[in-house]
Amino acid sequence: MYSLLIKNAIIVNAGNQFQGSVLIEEGKIKKIFTTDEPPEIKVKKIIDGKGKYLLPGIIDDHVHFREPGLTHKAEIYTESKAAVAGGITSFMEMPNTIPQATTQELLEKKYKIASAKSLANYSFYIGATNDNIEEIKKTDPEKVCGVKVFIGSSTGNMIIDNKKALSRIFSESPVLIATHCEDEETIKKNTIKYKEEFGENLPLKYHPLIRSEEACYKSSALAVKLAKKYNSRLHILHLSTGKELELFDNTVLSKEKRITAEVCVHHLWFSDADYDKYGTKIKWNPAIKTTKDREALINGLKNNKIDVIATDHAPHTIEEKSNTYFKAPSGGPLVQHSLVAMLELYHQNKLLLNDIVYKMCHTPADIFQVKERGYIREGFWADLVLVDLDSPWTVNKNNTLYKCKWSPLENQIFKSKVTHTIVNGNLVYDNGIFNESVKGKRLLFER
Repeated sequence: MYSLLIKNAIIVNAGNQFQGSVLIEEGKIKKIFTTDEPPEIKVKKIIDGKGKYLLPGIIDDHVHFREPGLTHKAEIYTESKAAVAGGITSFMEMPNTIPQATTQELLEKKYKIASAKSLANYSFYIGATNDNIEEIKKTDPEKVCGVKVFIGSSTGNMIIDNKKALSRIFSESPVLIATHCEDEETIKKNTIKYKEEFGENLPLKYHPLIRSEEACYKSSALAVKLAKKYNSRLHILHLSTGKELELFDNTVLSKEKRITAEVCVHHLWFSDADYDKYGTKIKWNPAIKTTKDREALINGLKNNKIDVIATDHAPHTIEEKSNTYFKAPSGGPLVQHSLVAMLELYHQNKLLLNDIVYKMCHTPADIFQVKERGYIREGFWADLVLVDLDSPWTVNKNNTLYKCKWSPLENQIFKSKVTHTIVNGNLVYDNGIFNESVKGKRLLFER
């Protein structure tokens, strides 16, 4: 007896859409049927997907789940649960926790926590510092997604400001280098200028002028220059400007690129016109910029200058966010709503359904070389999400699952709804009901 059959869904995979069914056995996809009705098969559970779309599970290559050390904001259990409710079946989490994951020992402690608590599959970046190149070199490419490098400015003290250290990381890292790119000197100069003018009560609309297009481009250009010099495998995170797109190539497939790029949901959803309404709730680093930048980023997805859509999910408590500009931390929660937000762009005719699946499922798997995930393919792990594209609902505090209990998307009506999420063949989320008896697996990489 097979374990699960999802039947009569519209399957979206590898640029195709077709009516079909998926048979799951021992956590993996056993058979894909391209007919309306599969043959009679004995299964433990059947999910009728009639009228719904079956997608590969979302792979989010950029989250901050705050554990260990910052669990008053979030933790791996709560945020992976919210992620699964949003159709995310695998995540890659950043190292700026407390302590920072800058050694192999500290990194493995995070994996141990996730193995006991995460409802989704997981991987963790090792963090780069000015003096931990020997730890980075010990990283196993088959078991760790990459190394995170802060080139320029961010929160915490992980900024790489030593040119020799940066060169060694780019020339010697055995794994993909993922970078946060903002130029520290440019930001400091802008901060002084606006602080002298407005003091502590700086209006939020000046955030993208402090963390400016110039700051982003200068740092991203440096990262690209280093990657080309050393033939590094570089992935630039959360692009926020149209100007940065000129740094990237779209003449080859994403999986063949040495230099790839990511854009995050908030940079595709909001613009600087929203600062007066949302205030610090949409304060991110890099800053949300102009409507023109937002449209350029959407076009960058469509013309393949940008390879991945992620979240940079980074929760803070509402008390922390309810502060003046210089005191409010940057970042916000997004994993529960990232897929439905992108499906809203589909409804607005800004992105194709196939675009969304490529940029949220296929390409993350391709460029990180994730083993047997990211596609609806026989022999692959059954990480799947079933969505109803015509089931409107409203985001509110009662249905928001983040530990911080707020969302920048509160009161937003979404036309699409995630109804089922399958992780490693297990039905983990079913119309608001969770099965927490089985935990996610550590992601492996074919490198």
